Amino acid sequence: MQKFLITAGLVILIIGLLWPLISKLGLGRLPGDILVRREGFTFYFPLATSIIVSVVITLIIWWFRR
Repeated sequence: MQKFLITAGLVILIIGLLWPLISKLGLGRLPGDILVRREGFTFYFPLATSIIVSVVITLIIWWFRR
């Protein structure tokens, strides 16, 4: 459990440091992300982005468990 928490912390730190680079890739504005704009109301749900992030995290965890 300790190894997992340390690894997760390092991954979050690296993502935070690389966020300016990551945001240029278009994450958060992918086709499949839901955006509803009405007068006085905006709803945004990054569905496609969530799926991609989930797959990447799953692969990272799988790789570290090997």
